[in-house]
Amino acid sequence: MERSLRNVLVVSFGFLLLFTAYGGLQSLQSSLYSEEGLGVTALSTLYGGVLLSSMFLPPLLIKKFGCKWTIVLSMCCYVAFSLGNFYASWYTLIPTSIVLGLGAAPLWSAQCTYLTIMGNTQAEKVGKVGRDVVNQYFGIFFLIFQSSGVWGNLISSLVFGQTPTQEAIPEEQLLFCGASDCLMATASTNSTQRPSQTLIYTLLGIYTGSGVLAVLLIAVFLEPIKDAQQEGKGEKKLPFWFTLLSTFRLLRDKRLRLLVLLPVYSGFEQAFLAGDYTRSYTTCALGIQFVGYVMICFSATNALCSLLYGRLSQHTGRIALYALGAVTHLSCIVALLLWRPDPRQLAVFFVFSGLWGVADAVWQTQNNVLYGVLFEKDKEAAFSNYRLWEALGFTVAFGYSTFLCVNVKLYILLGVLSLAMVAYGTVEYLEAQSLARPAATEQKKPAEEAVMETAM
Repeated sequence: MERSLRNVLVVSFGFLLLFTAYGGLQSLQSSLYSEEGLGVTALSTLYGGVLLSSMFLPPLLIKKFGCKWTIVLSMCCYVAFSLGNFYASWYTLIPTSIVLGLGAAPLWSAQCTYLTIMGNTQAEKVGKVGRDVVNQYFGIFFLIFQSSGVWGNLISSLVFGQTPTQEAIPEEQLLFCGASDCLMATASTNSTQRPSQTLIYTLLGIYTGSGVLAVLLIAVFLEPIKDAQQEGKGEKKLPFWFTLLSTFRLLRDKRLRLLVLLPVYSGFEQAFLAGDYTRSYTTCALGIQFVGYVMICFSATNALCSLLYGRLSQHTGRIALYALGAVTHLSCIVALLLWRPDPRQLAVFFVFSGLWGVADAVWQTQNNVLYGVLFEKDKEAAFSNYRLWEALGFTVAFGYSTFLCVNVKLYILLGVLSLAMVAYGTVEYLEAQSLARPAATEQKKPAEEAVMETAM
């Protein structure tokens, strides 16, 4: 197996183990800790930490420790969050949420930078186009990474499946499920009854072990990597403040200012699925024991589509994939506004989560590739910006989760999606124009030379 592919697989399986734990925990926060809104508040605080760390930490840590050790250190922050859940309270969940948030932005920026450098290096070796190899590597990564949702949610479903069968959900409660849910995060219902503490400890033990294995895998088997472009600039050391403010300095680029809505929407739609769909649709109408199974469907379609899009984009281009993602999510949002959840329509719960995964795979694969290709010379700062704006979307969405009705949240999603697509279309137009200018200039030169020869 070639060296670059082996490293891509090590990163991918490390993230698989880490997010098997974190993904399962995130899906259950709003249902397990619904009292006084602790679960969604912890998630909002967590992404507030991501927001802060995105501003400063990724470029500093990556330049100081390199991509490999930045990933290792950041993964330890995720393990701390798993440990905080063993005794879930405002004094344990909120601090460990902040710790995880501070580690999340450097983790993802280091991962994206590592794959982009690895892809470009491999492309130079074999004489291929850099963005095609990078796209392929991101497709492999997200195929493996997104399957973490399958394993994490399968574990939670099997563990919580040992809970005694609950009574049928009363018709009166079903009237307030779905888009009609205005009971807010503090409401306590029969369907959100907590499993026994023994089962919760069993689940947390499995998740913590998975996180520790992820740290060991990366620390032992991942090769350090250096950016040839950075090395080519010489050994001149950049000032501390120059590195610190690189994330904000890149915002002077008009393309980046237009593209910030893509990660903001990514944060909004993932927060809706993890915080609102799991609670107001699945848990409300079916019970908490079904959350894992519904999220497995999302993760499975997401993983398969991630691999498919990585290959398909070489033939269709990214515009067609963005259009697919936008139309799929638009259709889901409208349908969720109109549909009233009913336990007798069990398959529909899985259809929605599956379709959500089809569209989410577009945002997760293509957004990362788009940022890596457009801002190749400032990868660390570009990916820091991506995580910053995505974290803002998560923070705002989880923040208003406790006091807005679900139908209002869906209308907000609809508005942000529409604006994001208009802004993205503008960037594609600007890129097409910038590529057309050099081509037109090159065509003019032979014509001008011919005229000069004729004149002579």
